[in-house]
Amino acid sequence: MTCSDKHESLKNLPGVDHILELVKKDDRFLDIPRSVILDSVRSALENIRKDILADIETPTTDETILMKMQLLAKEKIRPRLVSVINATGVVLHTNLGRALLCDDALKNIISVAQSYSNLELKIKTGKRGIRYEAVDELICELTGAQSAIVVNNNAGAVLLALNTVAKDTQVVVSRGELVEIGGSFRVPDVMSKSGCILKEVGTTNRTHLKDYENAISDNTGLFLKVHASNYKIEGFTASVALKDLVLLGKDTNIPVMEDLGSGTLIDFSKYGLPPEPTVADSVRSGADVVTFSGDKLLGGPQTGIIVGRKETIDQIKKNPLTRALRVDKLTLAALESTLKLYRDEEKAIREIPTLRMLTLSFKDICKKATLLFKTIEDDIGSLADIDFADLNSRPGGGSFPELNLPTRCITIQPKNMSVSKLEINMRLSTPAIIGRIENNKYILDPRTIQTGQEVVISSTLAKVLVKK
Repeated sequence: MTCSDKHESLKNLPGVDHILELVKKDDRFLDIPRSVILDSVRSALENIRKDILADIETPTTDETILMKMQLLAKEKIRPRLVSVINATGVVLHTNLGRALLCDDALKNIISVAQSYSNLELKIKTGKRGIRYEAVDELICELTGAQSAIVVNNNAGAVLLALNTVAKDTQVVVSRGELVEIGGSFRVPDVMSKSGCILKEVGTTNRTHLKDYENAISDNTGLFLKVHASNYKIEGFTASVALKDLVLLGKDTNIPVMEDLGSGTLIDFSKYGLPPEPTVADSVRSGADVVTFSGDKLLGGPQTGIIVGRKETIDQIKKNPLTRALRVDKLTLAALESTLKLYRDEEKAIREIPTLRMLTLSFKDICKKATLLFKTIEDDIGSLADIDFADLNSRPGGGSFPELNLPTRCITIQPKNMSVSKLEINMRLSTPAIIGRIENNKYILDPRTIQTGQEVVISSTLAKVLVKK
């Protein structure tokens, strides 16, 4: 294309006002905000200009421009946070939003969200209340703690507790417990931001009570124990039990705090899983402060829960940082409903999705796999090789490190496309279906597939495989 041709093509491009007039008469743009339409017009015309200048042949008719701007507008108004189907087998998948909320929590969220609530009002007296009262008594009932407070996540809980109890003093912690949590956030970094002074003791694999004793100085403000919820050290190891650290704390008048990380309110060993210390265990051990997550093994909304001695929790509640880290009414609504289920453990296992998926028996997994297999086979039997494979699911979310949960998966090997292309197309479908690839096969793990999603997965597979 010569310079004069380019100049002529650019000159003949319609103006923004002309396109906007056409849009007014076009039903395709009825539900699109004017600001988005205007931005899409400008972007469509600018893209065409760039193509012309780059010698890329491109139509410049009114209809072509309208089609281009429609695509741009749809992309701009498309929701960024959407539901997906988790077929990976990772129960607490951080990238996919971790814990699914139970039905009771969802109902309570809607109830509280669509009307005013008594978030900070004592209905009986008509006086101002405290938002944490919605859940603190319930948390204390379930954990045996004297008092409790809820903040936005467990990192926030650790930050707030350390800042309240140990600011400007030394916090003694084992080197083997200086963990890194999700998103490259590290316990030492959180400690530093809290204003306390890190005092490491022991070695990576072995720490003894005498290491804590030898670290005590006039400026020691706290003993901190961090539970290994997202990693595991094996072999020649030694660590100090919380109860022993508590005894040392009492003898030296130094408070003790435990960060449980995931945290759980039930004994998972009863369901064939490795034992994890419960929050109640830590409280009974006598720790002054215990912190844990609400959206991991607890199976609730993203929160950080702080429990402990009343005088300590009262101090934490008065800390100005508490307001910066507080949770909103929807989170409290979801947390309250989730916690209530724990009054009946069997009901909690049955109705809290995280607990249900983690404790699902291999026999029940096989039933789910058979249903999924039959549904898929009916839709795509001629388009792919479908089979069963006994593999492993994972708890995820920094919980139960190295634990493999036996599962029976469906494997799919397409006849008309690569396995990687199938994975991409499934991920880009609506709703997005997230599976995994092993041994050059597309894997669907029934453990994390919810009831009714089998049909959606099967119909999506059919569409994807037919398209090639």
